[in-house]
Amino acid sequence: MISIAIPDLKDYCNNFLLKGVSIPLKCVPFSQEGLLKKLPSSEGKSGWPWTIETSMPLHEDLNLPKISIVIPSYNQCEYIEECIRSVLLQNYPNLELIIFDGGSNDGTREILEKYSPWISFWQSEKDNGQGHAINLGFSIASGEYFGWINSDDFYLPHCLYKVAKNFLKTDKDFIYGDSLILNESDKSVRYDQSFLVLDRYLRFGGIIPSHSSFWKSSIHQPIWEELNCAIDAELWMRLLVKKTKSHIKHPLAIARVQSEAKSVNERYKELWKADYEEKIWKAYEPAKMWKFKCYEFRHVQKIYKKFNIVPPSSEFRNLLKRDDFLFV
Repeated sequence: MISIAIPDLKDYCNNFLLKGVSIPLKCVPFSQEGLLKKLPSSEGKSGWPWTIETSMPLHEDLNLPKISIVIPSYNQCEYIEECIRSVLLQNYPNLELIIFDGGSNDGTREILEKYSPWISFWQSEKDNGQGHAINLGFSIASGEYFGWINSDDFYLPHCLYKVAKNFLKTDKDFIYGDSLILNESDKSVRYDQSFLVLDRYLRFGGIIPSHSSFWKSSIHQPIWEELNCAIDAELWMRLLVKKTKSHIKHPLAIARVQSEAKSVNERYKELWKADYEEKIWKAYEPAKMWKFKCYEFRHVQKIYKKFNIVPPSSEFRNLLKRDDFLFV
């Protein structure tokens, strides 16, 4: 067995305080009229999140809980603006947006500077990888609820309002939703149902979409920074045991499948393997009755998904108004 070396986020926070960072951070500016007309123009682009925004629900209470969103990034200038706008145009009244970029040299910094007035905090300098960037972000976050989204993915309209209402209604520790999957090569968009998440299934990697996941800050734990790829899978194994969970059976975000994504790029194959074989499985006790649990998992999930109705693609075509997407 090996030990899981996770940092103390208070140390990270103290380093920012020594640099003069004021905590709590400023919230994203809020206007009941929305931010769309105030953000930089999106010439030549249309639909969500370029020319439409989330309208604040009628009679919505402005005294909603604070949500902190962290975006880790490195050399994703092609996608990060879309991600940033999808957070800002939620028009959520109590929001922190924190971005840690690993010192990109592709134009990302210029995009961050352009959106700086609406970002609670951003930094673009060399870091120790995705897990480190996420930990840095949450070390200075002050929301009641946390979420992170990678810079090549983006939230769907009304996502944060749905999440906040679900937390207030259920008082669950962890909330996750379904997703839409965007294939960048042909711009096709398909529905992706999430799994039933029980403690006994947490060792099954890939069952929880990090881009559609949110949790109480009071239960937060740091990322294991030595991992290269399976950072979320391992985090859920520690974070969610004996925690209450709720599944919003509706997509909250779009996950983009693109050539540089860790989930599909061949050059990450050995890193995924090393994460599990050299670290994760050496840090946790061997699973008991694993073959039986695999059999159970397949059949339980098949039944669970069968009784969860998938909305028609026309619903999302009308919601996103993206002529460049092919909804299937």
